[in-house]
Amino acid sequence: MKTFKRHKYQWLIGALIILVAFGLGAAIYNTQKPQATSNTSTHEIKTHYQEWQKHYLRGQSKKYVLTTSSGQQQTLSEAQGYGMLITVMAAKHQLKTQTTFNQLTRYYLANRLSKTNPLMAWRQTRRNGKMQSTKAEQTSATDGDLDIAYALILADEQWGSKGSINYQQLAKQLISAIKTHEINHTTKLPMVGQWATTAKTKTIVRPSDLITAYFRKFASYTRDGSWTQVAQNSQAALQKLSAAHSTGLMADFVTISGAKLTLGTVQPKQVASNYDAEYGYNACRIPWRVTYDYQLNSSRVSKKIAQKMLTFFTKQAKIKAIYTLNGHAVTNYTNQAFTTPVVYSAQVLSNQVLTKRYASALSTKIETHDYYPATIHMLMLMMSGSIGQSM
Repeated sequence: MKTFKRHKYQWLIGALIILVAFGLGAAIYNTQKPQATSNTSTHEIKTHYQEWQKHYLRGQSKKYVLTTSSGQQQTLSEAQGYGMLITVMAAKHQLKTQTTFNQLTRYYLANRLSKTNPLMAWRQTRRNGKMQSTKAEQTSATDGDLDIAYALILADEQWGSKGSINYQQLAKQLISAIKTHEINHTTKLPMVGQWATTAKTKTIVRPSDLITAYFRKFASYTRDGSWTQVAQNSQAALQKLSAAHSTGLMADFVTISGAKLTLGTVQPKQVASNYDAEYGYNACRIPWRVTYDYQLNSSRVSKKIAQKMLTFFTKQAKIKAIYTLNGHAVTNYTNQAFTTPVVYSAQVLSNQVLTKRYASALSTKIETHDYYPATIHMLMLMMSGSIGQSM
């Protein structure tokens, strides 16, 4: 009898924990109302969107985002996620984009790892007239999967799921696969991809994947309270990374291990490039990702993290591409992939110095031969024009 009672109480406590976790996720989700940013006009967004489509969307019934400007045509799951986000956000600005979104979705569906694993293969190249992945490319990149899943949620909210494509079903299937294959079950943080299966690679984290706003949304949308823990741990990791340097800058990749989220560093070229341990072409998205959580949820923690980075950029005469974590510019050139996320963040957080200094940064013409800055620019323009819109 004592054994039964003990188990009974353990079951009750476990049930209460699950209910509290779900309740937190639901409460967080229900407060997701964007703060105002700039008065970006619908006409401006439409003009830029049409230009971006012209230069970077390819395909017919299955559309993809072109990532190469010469040689063989290529695309990435990262690019597909961006394209889907841009297209569904355009619909919130009175543009008729559902057909294009469905074409992008069909390309994603055609390039999943398998019928039972809906993660997207990370790269495809045109060979013999067809976009296809090599065997080595038939693994995932978490950032792409996260954006695709979130775009499908936005599509469900925008158009419903009773049409030719069931966005809700696809979103839930993909979120479940992300949880199974791309979340470290010790740290509760996103890994870099399904390929990170060894003890050494499982702890590698791309800080720009710590998208707290997405994880809050996943918790409520799927009614799975475990995503609330992913959101909380992601925010805790971001706090630690922010505190590690006076600039608030974070690296493209770090290691985070154990339940206490112990930080570590990576070496140049350990994951992707010479700049793996610096504020490079992955980390430049962090001001956007962190600020988005504040824009939706009024998170004071996210606000503080973003403000620390803005304080650093306010002191820079120009925002350069790539910095050491101590704030030394590694290059002498600028790039919209670095500039526009800071400008978007400055608008949301009412940083008047940066907003005035870069008043034309979002309205300027997009790059026509460089997918990455053009597409980040397009995303930031969409989000800057999201006054009063629910994302």
